[in-house]
Amino acid sequence: MSTLVQPVPHKLETPSLPQGDSCLVVIFGGTGDLTRRKLIPALFDLACVGCTNRNFRVLGIGRTELTDDDFRSRLREGTATSKDTRNFSDGRWHDFARRLHYLVGDASRSDFFPHLKAKIEELQKQGASKNILFYVSTSASLAPPIVEGLGEAGLARNSQGWTRIILEKPFGRDLNSAQELNEIVSHVFEERSVYRIDHYLGKETVQNIMMFRFGNSIFEPVWNRNYVEYVEITAAETLGVEGRGEFYEETGALRDMVANHMLQLLMLTAMEPPVAFDADTVRGQKEQVLRAIRPMSKDEVAKFTVRGQYGPGKIDGKPVPGYRQEPGVNPNSLTETYAAVEFHVDNWRWAGVPFYVRAGKRLAKPLTEVAVHFKRTPQALFSRNPEDVHHNVIALRIQPNEGIALSFGAKQPGQEMRAIRVDMDFSYHDAFGTDTPAAYETLLLDAMRGDATLFTRRDEVEAEWRIITPIEEAWAQLPPSPFPNYPAGSEGPQAANQLIKYDRFAWRSLQV
Repeated sequence: MSTLVQPVPHKLETPSLPQGDSCLVVIFGGTGDLTRRKLIPALFDLACVGCTNRNFRVLGIGRTELTDDDFRSRLREGTATSKDTRNFSDGRWHDFARRLHYLVGDASRSDFFPHLKAKIEELQKQGASKNILFYVSTSASLAPPIVEGLGEAGLARNSQGWTRIILEKPFGRDLNSAQELNEIVSHVFEERSVYRIDHYLGKETVQNIMMFRFGNSIFEPVWNRNYVEYVEITAAETLGVEGRGEFYEETGALRDMVANHMLQLLMLTAMEPPVAFDADTVRGQKEQVLRAIRPMSKDEVAKFTVRGQYGPGKIDGKPVPGYRQEPGVNPNSLTETYAAVEFHVDNWRWAGVPFYVRAGKRLAKPLTEVAVHFKRTPQALFSRNPEDVHHNVIALRIQPNEGIALSFGAKQPGQEMRAIRVDMDFSYHDAFGTDTPAAYETLLLDAMRGDATLFTRRDEVEAEWRIITPIEEAWAQLPPSPFPNYPAGSEGPQAANQLIKYDRFAWRSLQV
């Protein structure tokens, strides 16, 4: 039984909006899905609220033969229908669309880049900014030739302004490939000009983890092994692979979610307080958390990890196929669509506290959250059975229904002194009455301003892969799981319940 305690809505003052530096945004993969659904809607909204300069331009690059007007028409549909777009109107789009340009070419070929350089110079003569922000929104295999091509064409150095590059995940597929890509990038760009993007870090509620911890004196003193029993981090999706079967076959849930998004949430939850909120200080503290996580041996991987793959089932009452029946998927595929891992952060603050991480597709409900479970009271004063005493839990909800919930015990009405669980629930939407900016809006604006705090540093990426690569290698050697091992619409494989039950704990239900 629980009670909902709503916060009192606050009247917010409209904050002054920061403006990004004037720049020309060059998008490799300009005709791709990410550009259409996320990048252009984010840039459009930034332009609508006054965060871009009048010299701001966008140059999309793709292999499809298109005119500028064709390119603009394609992007209009995506922007108008995107759930992230907040300010769409025909008039605003007409003004924005004049800033969009297109160049056809194969960015995997070195002979394309002189044409790109000429196009950039042409746009700059027409009034485009001298600052250049390259965005590599392509498959990971194209990143090395693009970076090398920019270097050979002299586009990585800019005597008239700044040049920066944003690289989309996955940043490599294991430790060796990540190190190789880092070496290629470091030979062309200075590290301070490289922005490795993880869109989770742009989410308002993810950033709020730091504000919640370090901006409130009542929480940080108990945020350690003396009071916390275990931490649970969940990213559950009802979606399947959504037509990306070939991509997912090469990636899997561990690489797609745990190697970046989930470890980022773990780092923000476990990091020490930074002495300042700047890029190097914050990222340095996060990287220290990864250093404290031991890479697992093959035997430890067998004990502390679970992989799963969804079979046919029902989502919202409608039948959906299993993963092996999805287009582009091997009918005998052993690729995991679910991964659960027990991590241990072996430092002074967290020694002995397990961090349980799970991420999966086609689960019962969509939910991304960090749940911090505190130790029970030493005596069960209000229950005959100590196991009936509830944990206090702080749940930081990333999506949906962004907010924070605190579970604690209260006396049940009546003559008997008996405790029940109640929930104090803070909702972003109910409290502030405003939509939060889309993650890509925040991150693109930060890149324009030269603020790398919410981006991933080179050593951080390599530290993530030092943890993940041994798991991938052990899974390749261990006997394959009997896939499929959970039906679509369920809470995941039974083995994941056994993983956490080993320590007498249980996953929070996705149905809550």
